[in-house]
Amino acid sequence: MNKIKEILKNQKIVIIDGATGTELERKGYDINDSLWSAKFLMENPKAICEVHKDYLEAGSDCITTLSYQATFEGFKDRGLNEAQAKELIQSSIKLAIEARDEFWASNESKNRIKPLVAASVGPYGAYLADGSEFRGNYGLSQEELVNFHRKRMQALIEAKPDLLACETVPCLIEAKAYVKLLEEFPSTQSWITFSAKDGKHINSGESIKECAKFLDDKEQIVAIGINCTAPQYVESLISEIKEVSSKPIIVYPNGGAAYDGATKTWSTQANTKDYGKMAHMWYEKGASIIGGCCQTTPNDIEQISSWVRS
Repeated sequence: MNKIKEILKNQKIVIIDGATGTELERKGYDINDSLWSAKFLMENPKAICEVHKDYLEAGSDCITTLSYQATFEGFKDRGLNEAQAKELIQSSIKLAIEARDEFWASNESKNRIKPLVAASVGPYGAYLADGSEFRGNYGLSQEELVNFHRKRMQALIEAKPDLLACETVPCLIEAKAYVKLLEEFPSTQSWITFSAKDGKHINSGESIKECAKFLDDKEQIVAIGINCTAPQYVESLISEIKEVSSKPIIVYPNGGAAYDGATKTWSTQANTKDYGKMAHMWYEKGASIIGGCCQTTPNDIEQISSWVRS
């Protein structure tokens, strides 16, 4: 069953959450680390649950797990063995499900649809922790990318999320690797979202239209779109996707700031004051799954929820 389509039968859009890593930072936690927010799976899982609950209260119909930068290779670099790494990766799903179920226990009768849990699958560039997901020049073959992602994807699927979120994909070859790998897990569904550098091209320089056309007939892909991209490009990118695909379009841009991969900081300020209005424009343009990425907050998601549920 396509759970995204089930929600869209009952309301205008599926509202997803906003930033998790930078939301932890906004709360005063230090995320300047090669593991980024995934280090909280080791150090402070309670803080992760707090962020999930904030977004659920703000109106999210789907929360994404803090597994974006959680990899076997990354945890091995910290001295963990394979069993310990797997346990941490799967704990990201368990924490999100726990937060969702606690929220749902007290909100089931309040005209809401039970929120989904999407397991975040970060790109190979996230493991490199050098901003490569904003370039895409890995120099790896499709087979090498499949082999890199296989073990983590299997661990995430075993923990039983509702779907996967293959996100911040900077190059078409990595999207092709995800599609190939998903064939090994035929009952699993995923969305794929690309990181883009302008209104027509993903960060590798390939056209979003080419990427969407490739994914359009892939049954396990439930939505195609954009994340961690400046808001001013989203309207054009939606139009490009619509020209070649009939799948639901998902957008969750960042706050519009520039990211410095060397310092792992956002070098300019975000501007999300009118995020709810922008989201409504994206909906009118054709997006049906909308949320936020880095530097967006529960307040931004609440702005979306206010017009969706009115």
